[in-house]
Amino acid sequence: MVTFLLERTAPLPADEAWRRLTRWSRHGDAVPLTRISVVTDPPTREGTLVVARSGVGPLAFDDPMEVTVWRPPRDGEPGLCRLVKRGRVVLGWAELEVHPGPGGRTRVLWREELRVRGLPAAFDRPLAAASRAVFGRAMNALLRSP
Repeated sequence: MVTFLLERTAPLPADEAWRRLTRWSRHGDAVPLTRISVVTDPPTREGTLVVARSGVGPLAFDDPMEVTVWRPPRDGEPGLCRLVKRGRVVLGWAELEVHPGPGGRTRVLWREELRVRGLPAAFDRPLAAASRAVFGRAMNALLRSP
């Protein structure tokens, strides 16, 4: 099992940072070899199902996730989205938080617990490093791109 935390400060209001981070289809643009589909009708809410399909050809797998907490930032309060991974390969959860800050800046947190079924604990360190790199780049891209 791998747990990691990514933190960024974005020169955006909290509601805009939230919008950019929770446009699920855009995650596929930011994560290599991944396509995202939203199974449920919009808007996003608790119970929304998001599926990330990662890989190539027969080596691809689905990473289905359910939104279990959906609290957009409002009235100066932080926003929180929690996704629980419900797949056969990838398990765990991810949380996205946005905290309004001074001067229209926003503090953004991405927390994740990741387990890959059948992957021995000896691979935790490389998985953690790869996850931080991939999701860190994705987070940067999502926050930069309107």
